Amino acid sequence: MSIQHRPATDRRSFAALRQAGYRGFFFSTGGAMMADNIEHVISYWVIFEKFESAALGGFAVVAHWLPYLLFSIHAGALTDRFDARRVIQAGMLLFMLVSIAWGVLFATDALQMWHAMVLLVLHGVAGVLWSPASQVLLHHVVPLEQLPSAIRLNATARQLGLLAGPAVGGVILLTLGPIYGIFFNALLYLPTILWLWKAPYDPAQQPRSRALLGFRDIFATIRQIAGHRTLAAMILLAGAASLFIGNAYQAQMPGFAHALGQVDADMYYSMLLGADAAGALAAGLILESRGLLQPRSRTAFVLAIVWCAALASFALSPFYALALALLFIAGFAELSFNSMAQTLVQLNAPAEIRGRVIGVFTMSALGLRTFSGVSVGVVGSFIGIHAALAASATTLALLSLTLLAATGKARAR
Repeated sequence: MSIQHRPATDRRSFAALRQAGYRGFFFSTGGAMMADNIEHVISYWVIFEKFESAALGGFAVVAHWLPYLLFSIHAGALTDRFDARRVIQAGMLLFMLVSIAWGVLFATDALQMWHAMVLLVLHGVAGVLWSPASQVLLHHVVPLEQLPSAIRLNATARQLGLLAGPAVGGVILLTLGPIYGIFFNALLYLPTILWLWKAPYDPAQQPRSRALLGFRDIFATIRQIAGHRTLAAMILLAGAASLFIGNAYQAQMPGFAHALGQVDADMYYSMLLGADAAGALAAGLILESRGLLQPRSRTAFVLAIVWCAALASFALSPFYALALALLFIAGFAELSFNSMAQTLVQLNAPAEIRGRVIGVFTMSALGLRTFSGVSVGVVGSFIGIHAALAASATTLALLSLTLLAATGKARAR
């Protein structure tokens, strides 16, 4: 299992969008991600107004990522046994029920802290049901040669949702208020649920594996992955990026903004927040329009090192304009190497355990973000956030170089 598969790749611009089935997937993914972030905007605002608890705010971050760490392999195993469309629908339905529960608690003024904690955890569980299953479904929606395009466009759709969600959520909060706004948000998951009823799906492409029985099966899956050079390298890369950096630096952006002379929450601060996301969006659009950066493990490592260099330079930059440019480059490189790693995992995963392998990747790429606040935030409280981010980025770059050298030697042998 050490030979990397290299199927012919469709290099036409926006190749996957030429498939009618994928267009529904693309827009439903973007809409669901937008709804996910709208709920964050409304629920976090009400939680802050009611409890003014920094600890609860920290719990919200942990509750979002911890389910990915604990349940991603199990969620992936579900898609090895059942129709991936129905697994995603279960996640969307849970998203809807959480939004409705928030609305009922807001309307009755009955919200207590334990209510908020339970709903935040359930929201995270809904995301776990959605994430691996959506990646498995791609194999049924597009031909194999268009899979790299579909994965990159999927990442772009999610980025569009991330960009649009806070803006639309703010408008909804201002115009409808938190009660009607959160009920309206529940309706935004319906298009995805309805589209999935008739979404492309080929049962012949879905080998039915047995249930995930316990830790023995989990370890067996990990051992099988460890025997595949490309799978192991990409999962390790994604996990290290998530653990050492993740998106923890975004939570520290007020501190970076102050150091750059931006002391108010104004347009200049918003531009810092948006530069990273804008770079990621540009990567999806530019690379897809040109058919650039075909999936190779070596390229993924190089792009990860570029991401590290951009973030380390941003951490040490004393100039606002330079900081904006570096964040844009970081966003561009991050989407590029993450989508490439995801593509390589999906192309190389054995069909009979594809869901489990994608679950392991999801656990690594998203679940380990649970601890990313330690390397940048906690360590930053002792040595400063600038030094902490630069040190984390440097550590990840050195690790990426080591993995790149190791895979190169293995390929040479």
